[in-house]
Amino acid sequence: MEEVRLWQDKREREMYDNFADLYAIVKTTDKLEKAYVRDLVSSAEYEAECLKLIAQYRTLHSALRGAIPSLDRFTEVYRLDAPAALNRLLVSGVPATVEHRAAASSSSSASAVAECVQYFITAMDSVKLNMVAVDQVHPLLSDLSTSLAKLGTGLLPRDFEGRVKVHDWLSRLAKMGAADELTEQQARQLHFDLESSYNTFMAALPNADS
Repeated sequence: MEEVRLWQDKREREMYDNFADLYAIVKTTDKLEKAYVRDLVSSAEYEAECLKLIAQYRTLHSALRGAIPSLDRFTEVYRLDAPAALNRLLVSGVPATVEHRAAASSSSSASAVAECVQYFITAMDSVKLNMVAVDQVHPLLSDLSTSLAKLGTGLLPRDFEGRVKVHDWLSRLAKMGAADELTEQQARQLHFDLESSYNTFMAALPNADS
């Protein structure tokens, strides 16, 4: 029997490989959400795994832009019944644990906290993907800085290291040309600063049961 190929060339094969990865991410996210609701995983394990899946989804979404109109359409075509995953990946964009801590602070700051988390993740992912030109990095850090400013000093101290470090990086980038790129060392330091600030940010949020 003659082998039937789904692809005609290497590029098409890569696209189908990405489809398979996206399918796996959606299914895994849906199972993770159900496991968390049923208390089968700890909050810490859930949050770490969920953040990883959200980051993987965003990376794949960028790679498949043009090939897939939307995640909703993808799940429809491939008959994926995963409402919990769609909510987490598309609607929320942050783990449920982050939503709970944000809600514990106040309803008015909940959306600002979720927005900060999204900008932190997006900025870190972009640096990992080697998107290190000034005109790529600056808008991301500017969005993050604006989002952090929305929180004021109610949740975060005035000298919160994330605000200071993001401001320092924006000042540094302002002295460079739009087409200039960060060196490997600079990119590594930026990612370290973002990750450190993100961890401090998460630690500063109140617990949902406090």
